[in-house]
Amino acid sequence: MDELLRILQRNALESHENIARMLELPAAEVRQRIADYEKRGVIRGYQAILNEDQLDLDKVTAVIEVKVTPQREGGFDTIAERIGRFPEVRSAYLTSGTYDLLLFVEGRTLREVAGFVSERLSPLEGVLSTSTHFMLKTYKRFGVFMHQPSPDERLSVTP
Repeated sequence: MDELLRILQRNALESHENIARMLELPAAEVRQRIADYEKRGVIRGYQAILNEDQLDLDKVTAVIEVKVTPQREGGFDTIAERIGRFPEVRSAYLTSGTYDLLLFVEGRTLREVAGFVSERLSPLEGVLSTSTHFMLKTYKRFGVFMHQPSPDERLSVTP
């Protein structure tokens, strides 16, 4: 992967000037390369990584494994795109193993997510089965640990 993309993955707010210094390139070239990546769709957006456990959100996240029947025309893509259009689906991946798709779904309550699964996802043509796992706590997200120990926090000594 291009080092420029690695820098942006670590910190999308890094200034073009700082990136230019790190890569020993002119800032104008960095700007142009970023614009090119955005235009080509390599860079699809920028967002902050939040520790949502510290926010007072009315939100539940579930990881849902979905077994599907691939379509004659379009294979897994057609049904994955159809499922991905639901606003509750935040991420969707094709996976190997027992299940074909891995979804990250958000709702305001457990009941709302359960309703999505039972009333909208499971009845879809081509969906054979689902397995839903509710996320209880986030330890690490996008390579970032959510808990940062305070400077005086020490390992406990056990007798």
